[in-house]
Amino acid sequence: MKTDIKPCNKTYTVGKWMPADRQTLHDWMLKIMRKADESSEPLLPVVDAFKTFIETDPRAWMLFTQMFDEVSEDEAHRLSPAGLPQVRDYQHMLALINVIMTHAPEFDETGLVGFPFNAILNWSMATQGGWSGFLDERINQHIKAILNEWAVFLRSKESAAVLSEDPRSGWFGEDARRAMPTFVDDFICDPSLPHHGFTSWDDFFTRRFREGVRPIAAPENDDVVVNACESAPYRLAKEVQLKDKFWIKSQPYALQFMMNNDPLASHFVGGTIYQAFLSALSYHRWHAPVSGRVVKTRIIDGTYYSETLSEGEDTAGPNASQGYITELASRALIFIEADHPDIGLMCFMAVGMAEVSTCEVTVYEGQTVRKGDQLGMFHFGGSTHCLFFGPKVNIEFDLRGQTPGLDSSNIPVNSALARIISR
Repeated sequence: MKTDIKPCNKTYTVGKWMPADRQTLHDWMLKIMRKADESSEPLLPVVDAFKTFIETDPRAWMLFTQMFDEVSEDEAHRLSPAGLPQVRDYQHMLALINVIMTHAPEFDETGLVGFPFNAILNWSMATQGGWSGFLDERINQHIKAILNEWAVFLRSKESAAVLSEDPRSGWFGEDARRAMPTFVDDFICDPSLPHHGFTSWDDFFTRRFREGVRPIAAPENDDVVVNACESAPYRLAKEVQLKDKFWIKSQPYALQFMMNNDPLASHFVGGTIYQAFLSALSYHRWHAPVSGRVVKTRIIDGTYYSETLSEGEDTAGPNASQGYITELASRALIFIEADHPDIGLMCFMAVGMAEVSTCEVTVYEGQTVRKGDQLGMFHFGGSTHCLFFGPKVNIEFDLRGQTPGLDSSNIPVNSALARIISR
């Protein structure tokens, strides 16, 4: 049985959301910059509203001036991480965003340019002004509105234009087939139809596995906890605290803030958290790690481009801030009362990173779920997730010999992730 989608032998940033080689990102950003420079089109209403907010609110004006001014002008920062002249003011930022709003990501064999807004903000995100600005609730409301509007385009039939057989840039072209050689066998699609039957970029991004491609491990054995997402281990923490200084270098977890002051957070004090991140070429739906009853679901609005200053400059931010953003980013919580009495209440948390505009929960409170049932999905963008277990749960993880971190590899969704050890 197939267990992963093998990418081409190229270099990438974590999760393959942006190419690690500078030339690819340089060429893509240069194309966007040229289009912005040549365009006579007015700003789209949602982008224009952001411009008006920046120019009429003193705090926003200060922060969006400060975050670009604070980017060092030394030789190391003369160019952006994409190797282009640095974006030096918010007007240029808005012009570039305006172009991106009607573009879906094209395939590139050296890496999916999956974080176009990150490519604009990479250096400014790591400044004091950027850190303060991207924590501001009102600024995040405007960013959410922009990302939601982009999501409308990504759900349109026009966005399916990139789902072509162009040998270099098409998602079903020669380079893409080499990167994802088992795509047709793995995912529900029909190569005889236009765009393989996908109606939009979002439809392609949230694609489903064919029956049997990701079998549920030990479906009748409640001792076995399965992987909730097609994801790579990032961190495994025990004896987690209700509050902690999550913004410092080690980025410890703080349950109260991760769960947005939910009363159920206290249940997990002293317990275990497992965190893993999803990859660009992978599968983006969430599945129940255990059988049980959905007790509560919550969608929490939060930040999109905040990264911790303690990590320093991150050329693929906020990848190095994945612990930190679990307390702050837009996220979804699904609490499940497991059938296994030694598990009791557990929680799945989906965390949107950067360009994710939607964490969609597809289960309801009171619903009974079986291990492996769908819980929801991420729409376009990078993403990470956590599983929470209480302090009395004796759980042993099988991470396939990997040490959790930014260099780990995917563990298939629905495969055995952990086992409950009876006391």
